[in-house]
Amino acid sequence: MDILTFTTQQHWTTWFAVYLFLGGMGAAVVAVSFLTHMYLREEKELVMWGALSGVAMMVVGSGMLFLHLLNKWAIFYIVSPYGVFHKPDSWIAWGSQFIVWIQIAAVLYALPYMVEKPRLLGWPVIGNILKMPIVLQVAGVAKKIHPLLGWVGIVTGIGTAVYTGLLLQSFPAVTLWHNPAVPILFTVSAFSTAMAWLLIVMYTFIYHRVDHTIRALYERIDLGLITAELIIIFSFFNFTLSGSEGGYRSAEMLWGSNGWLFGFVLFGLIVPLAMEMKCVFGSWSGKVPIVTASLLVLNGGFQLRAYFMAAGIYAYPW
Repeated sequence: MDILTFTTQQHWTTWFAVYLFLGGMGAAVVAVSFLTHMYLREEKELVMWGALSGVAMMVVGSGMLFLHLLNKWAIFYIVSPYGVFHKPDSWIAWGSQFIVWIQIAAVLYALPYMVEKPRLLGWPVIGNILKMPIVLQVAGVAKKIHPLLGWVGIVTGIGTAVYTGLLLQSFPAVTLWHNPAVPILFTVSAFSTAMAWLLIVMYTFIYHRVDHTIRALYERIDLGLITAELIIIFSFFNFTLSGSEGGYRSAEMLWGSNGWLFGFVLFGLIVPLAMEMKCVFGSWSGKVPIVTASLLVLNGGFQLRAYFMAAGIYAYPW
């Protein structure tokens, strides 16, 4: 008779949580910035800083993954289209393609506004690059195909956010991850943290240049996303507790952790939800409450992924 034993996986740890967090949030930041720019109004500052910060997040996140590749040369296989055609069922191959194309689209989409920005043109290195004739020509071409670049960024941004959850969900050995709610949870979290980041950008860096209507819209959307995330979290773990023994052990580890209960559920979801509700429907106003709530949402987004990595349990024998 086999004896069922458990062990926590040790391969994907905090470094992978950073990759999932920054990759999903950065892609969602680009997608939201593009949608805002294309359909609401000409917010050049917002789309430029949204695109550039989103690319920076994805570069840092992808760098964390690259540092932990056992075979560094495999990066050329992963980022090339050959990986998708050779193994179309690989979510890493698809996700890598999404990340590559969204970064190209984001830089090209923001480039026409970058070459018009006096502050950027005055920077020692960046300014010289932006003044180069070839860069000005590329910016002109990018301006002509702006709608195409926008849709490429939106589609690949959504694809990247969904992929971060599908990647985990594709591992059947870990019951906590192999759950159909994981891609939904990670996608909602990615767009919630993206809204939080853009609210921080708008309230601290470009406050006088962004219309109040857009800020109010983002606050209301983030309210809905945090509410949806709370519903998914509790539904998700109700399913896990009534499923396999491995899933039960993972849920027991999470709900028995003060870090999960207070660091993520309370201060990463419930407290910022209450603060944003007070700002949207109550008497609170100004930058401090929204920026504080947004910082808590960002922390909660990372804590979600970090605890998911830490509570990934294998059950033996499989």
